[in-house]
Amino acid sequence: MGLLEETANEILAGDDPWRALEESGLALAGVPEEAGGSGGGLADAAAVLRAAGYHAADVPLAETLLAGRLLADAGLRAAPGALTAMSGDVEAVEGRDGPVLSGTFRRVPRAREARSLVVLGRGLVAVVDPARAQITAGANVAGEPRDDVVLSGVPAREAAPCAVDAAELLRRGALARAVQLTGAMARALDLSVRYAGEREQFGRPIGRFQAVQQMLAELAGEATVADVAVRAAVRAPGDPVAVAAAKANASRAAGAVAAIAHQVHGALGATEEHPLRRVTLRLWSWRDEYGGETAWADELGAALAAAPDPWALVTGT
Repeated sequence: MGLLEETANEILAGDDPWRALEESGLALAGVPEEAGGSGGGLADAAAVLRAAGYHAADVPLAETLLAGRLLADAGLRAAPGALTAMSGDVEAVEGRDGPVLSGTFRRVPRAREARSLVVLGRGLVAVVDPARAQITAGANVAGEPRDDVVLSGVPAREAAPCAVDAAELLRRGALARAVQLTGAMARALDLSVRYAGEREQFGRPIGRFQAVQQMLAELAGEATVADVAVRAAVRAPGDPVAVAAAKANASRAAGAVAAIAHQVHGALGATEEHPLRRVTLRLWSWRDEYGGETAWADELGAALAAAPDPWALVTGT
């Protein structure tokens, strides 16, 4: 484990992780320094996201990273504080001091926690004050904010042209969630292996029973296959096929990992205070966000059907 991973894990295991992430600059890891970030590349951002998933941290990290990168693409600077990005059918008319925006956005991650809303329209990125928006609170299965946002003639604080489209933002969000899923699956595996070594039945740890060993081996296999696919996509974020394969694999594996981990733990893992519950609630939530396994499998199928040599596309040869 490198210094970045060690630092991220230490922060995200602490009592006030979001404040520490901001103070350390890791809240905008991978965002260029000229755009208000701490520099580095996508691999650095992924390392921090993976740690956040591992610790099931209740922080707006993925949202801030996505919005910060979008601002950088538009040549804008990220303001301090939590950010979130949203896209949709945006009506932008020119006002006296810049664009005035109207539109409705569903299930925006952590909108009510954000200090700035970053709106992606057609060829435009704009920053909006959340206080000027109508925000209706919602949540995912894990209790994380997923809010509906309505803009009705809201002036942008700043705006700039941007070549990123909604499909690209969706791919970026899918990859971010896939990274978080792999971190959460790694934690589910660690918790299950530890519990199987501690819990005794019939005079010996349950991890000594072949049936439990088989479950743990299956859990490890699911987590590893997903992790390999996601790490490959992090190395090639511009490849739509790699991103689709990563999210499809991670979303599919998340359900299997959660089910096996709860089988190993029994009723204990479902209790309010147990860390497995926090991890698996996020697995069940994140697997469907920015497209679930079926949506991304459809994307892969369409890419294969359109490819002149499907085998070369699958194997990368």
